[in-house]
Amino acid sequence: MGAGVERFLVPELPPRVILTRAAGIFGPWMAEYTLGWCLWVSQRIELFRGQQRERRWAPVDPLRLRGATLCVVGLGDIGRHVARAARRLRMRVIGVTRSGQPVPTAERIYRPRAIRAALARADFVALTVPLSPETRGLIGEAELAAMKPSAWLVNIARGPVVEAKALIRALRERRIGGAVLDVFDTEPLPPEHPLWELDNVAITPHIAGPSIPTEIAPIFNDNLRRYAAGRGLRHVVDRTRGY
Repeated sequence: MGAGVERFLVPELPPRVILTRAAGIFGPWMAEYTLGWCLWVSQRIELFRGQQRERRWAPVDPLRLRGATLCVVGLGDIGRHVARAARRLRMRVIGVTRSGQPVPTAERIYRPRAIRAALARADFVALTVPLSPETRGLIGEAELAAMKPSAWLVNIARGPVVEAKALIRALRERRIGGAVLDVFDTEPLPPEHPLWELDNVAITPHIAGPSIPTEIAPIFNDNLRRYAAGRGLRHVVDRTRGY
């Protein structure tokens, strides 16, 4: 399995069945996705593409990512890759983790109970948490209200981590700068969904962490050999934690 395992964590799956993940391959992809979209925002690419379509020359200064603050919510493997990529661009990185333990790539770590304080500092917020009972609805009305009016939300976690109705309201009322969304409550996203019509939203079809066979097969083959030899498997899913 890839980064998300929640659909397999069902009572019908016997405890004797071992679940493993293709861990370690999605972080670089998702870091590139996140920082690529941060650059899309800071370089005002959508604005200039619109000007090009209109054959209009109207210079507007871009923004600088250097010195901007990125809040990474969830600093597992994927989140740490995102944080490292941001640091290479000289961004300031803060994080939200369940443990609250220090992470070398983040200058400050917040516990979930202090997430609003972290969000209030951020120019960009990247969601990289797994979907679990604790993270479902993690970003709701109050959390969105804590964000800067200019801040952008990048969701590469799971759709239900964000309360969709609250997000749509915040975007429509321009209480945040915008959102880059790769994941949704319902996929594919229905054509009639209100997110499609918002001009401060970028939508991608769940492609931030692609499953490339040449990257996944070695992990599967290694675990298959381990299983056949009676050895411990790598990247075993903790069903209690949900990842």
